[in-house]
Amino acid sequence: MRGRPTSLFPLFAGLETLAGVGPKTAKLFPQLGVEAPRDLLFTLPHTGIDRQLRTSIQDVTLPATVTVSVTIGAHRPARNKGGAYRIQVEDEGTSFQLVYFHARGDYLERTLPTGSRRIVSGRVELFDGIGQMVHPDHAVPEEDANDIPSFEPVYPLTAGVTQKTMFKATRAALNLVPPLTEWIDPNQKAQSNWPDFGQAIQDAHAPQSVADLAATSPARERLAYDELMAHQLTLALARLRERRSQGRSSKATGRLQSKVLGALPYRPTGAQTRAIAEISANMADENRMNRLLQGDVGAGKTLVAFMALLVAVEAGGQGVMMAPTEILARQHLAGLQPLAEDAGVVLELLTGRDKGRERIAKLDALARGDIQILVGTHAVFQPDVVFADLRLAIVDEQHRFGVRQRLELGKKGRHADVLVMTATPIPRSLALAQYGDMDVSVLDEKPPGRKPIRTAMVSTERIDEVVERLRAVMATGQQCYWVCPLVEESEILDLTAAEERFKRLRAMLGEGVVGLVHGQMPPADKDAALARFQSGETKVLVATTVIEVGVDVPNATIMVIERAETFGLAQLHQLRGRVGRGDAASTCVLLYQSPLSETGQKRLEVMRETEDGFVIAETDLAMRGAGDVIGVAQSGMPRFRVADLEQQADLMAVAQSDARALLMDDPALEKPRGQAARTLLWLMRQDEAIRLISVG
Repeated sequence: MRGRPTSLFPLFAGLETLAGVGPKTAKLFPQLGVEAPRDLLFTLPHTGIDRQLRTSIQDVTLPATVTVSVTIGAHRPARNKGGAYRIQVEDEGTSFQLVYFHARGDYLERTLPTGSRRIVSGRVELFDGIGQMVHPDHAVPEEDANDIPSFEPVYPLTAGVTQKTMFKATRAALNLVPPLTEWIDPNQKAQSNWPDFGQAIQDAHAPQSVADLAATSPARERLAYDELMAHQLTLALARLRERRSQGRSSKATGRLQSKVLGALPYRPTGAQTRAIAEISANMADENRMNRLLQGDVGAGKTLVAFMALLVAVEAGGQGVMMAPTEILARQHLAGLQPLAEDAGVVLELLTGRDKGRERIAKLDALARGDIQILVGTHAVFQPDVVFADLRLAIVDEQHRFGVRQRLELGKKGRHADVLVMTATPIPRSLALAQYGDMDVSVLDEKPPGRKPIRTAMVSTERIDEVVERLRAVMATGQQCYWVCPLVEESEILDLTAAEERFKRLRAMLGEGVVGLVHGQMPPADKDAALARFQSGETKVLVATTVIEVGVDVPNATIMVIERAETFGLAQLHQLRGRVGRGDAASTCVLLYQSPLSETGQKRLEVMRETEDGFVIAETDLAMRGAGDVIGVAQSGMPRFRVADLEQQADLMAVAQSDARALLMDDPALEKPRGQAARTLLWLMRQDEAIRLISVG
């Protein structure tokens, strides 16, 4: 494996190697995510100050930052220690004062002698009709005018690091950038009118106007593309390696699938048919499948997943479906059991609850191949779980499952295909960032017969009316979820809120009909509470957001979300999807506390107007930004320093196709452009990718 190119060494040295950065200051930079000179290159100014030279402050609307030539007049030292030291100055149209506090008079007299000409730049405000520039940012002799940039970049800071330090440090880092060979496809670069990397990084740090700070400026757009390209190259290398690791061809005969399709009371949607075809084709070829099945709540993922499992069985092997919790695993079992009966295949459940003889019997049957489809929790990972011939592993709810577990599961079968399902519609740019190594099938149609869910916005002042409505619905035998608000991210407070609401509803609706479930409960109690609701013993389930993923109670027709304005759109959409699973018409009540903020209002109105999870996800991204939409910390989402996923979704798609095309042409990155791309990977800290090339 070739190491980092020597030309990049200075960019990855310690920060104290930069002029003007001492050991003490170097320790402060990591707060800004800056560990080496290279990180300073990608810490771009977020705004700028116009310091164009003016003739006078007279025609400027104050307060404002002004740069002006002045003649220095009389000095008026401070009357008391630390007080205001004033210097009268005159520009072409008027006079004003420079004001210094805690000033050293002898120093000021030396640097700003009466009668001299100076260029001063700083914020001017009016006090009692007199213009004052307190502590000018710059005060230089006229011949040094060029020391003041006409548009000064303003950088993000942290305690102890000033703009001056930041400016000097970034300039020192810019001097270390070596000439680099171009890694961007020449047509792409010409068409987008992008500068070379060296020019782009210089321009991005020396904006000439506000327009140069925009994500769409050529320099910034090029750097964003470089960042996305490095990320997509890493994912494409992982995908290439995955595909190269031999897969096995599992060809469908259609024998079992036709039995299931024949027994269905409806015809699959176009999207379901398309997804089944994509997956079957993927499983039939020799490469290993690594596919994401993305479907909105109620889009019919279960049927698609089961058809994929049948491909494995028709080819003479086994399939496994994994869920993050026991409740969800049992639910999958309930959903798949009738389909398995139609197909005449053996389906079993394996969870942590299986103990002793029963467990041993299941493991033996699995190893013999008598169990054709296994549904389970991560208990399936245990070393003693051995398959006779695992062909397909399906993972439900990806965000509970890292890439590492995906690979672990693949190891259980010799080159098993992997299908990941998620019920969270993800905006395209984020899907590309998070799942760029996978091929994607999307279910964007609702199966026939799914009734729309009515969504109403109701103020919390009318909470008693809502409870009365519940009473009427319960009288007809239907059930209701009541989700409590998230209280400032504190589980303890969440809990108090949920317990209070539980007590109040119990008092109003009667003992025994209201259940409670929250994140702090022991798992067995949680399962029991959910089981009582599933069986219809309790009619109302008060819950914190633990029910967001998964529980299926067709009889539940009302979803009340309290303080709905405190939830994100994706979460509201997931919660609403818990109802509308049976034959009766369903309602989602968004209880809000007025007055609503503008964004709160907009969020709830989007919910009221559409049930399309993809539309909701795109709106959510535009309103909140990528980090909030998927919770960057827990999602394994990359953090980009320059690229902006909300605004540059298209750039991410371009980067993905470019990265895949480059690797098609040069899988080992050996040709000149491939070599340049290796340098990009080193520059962007994608060491993971470098390892993939050397192993791949």
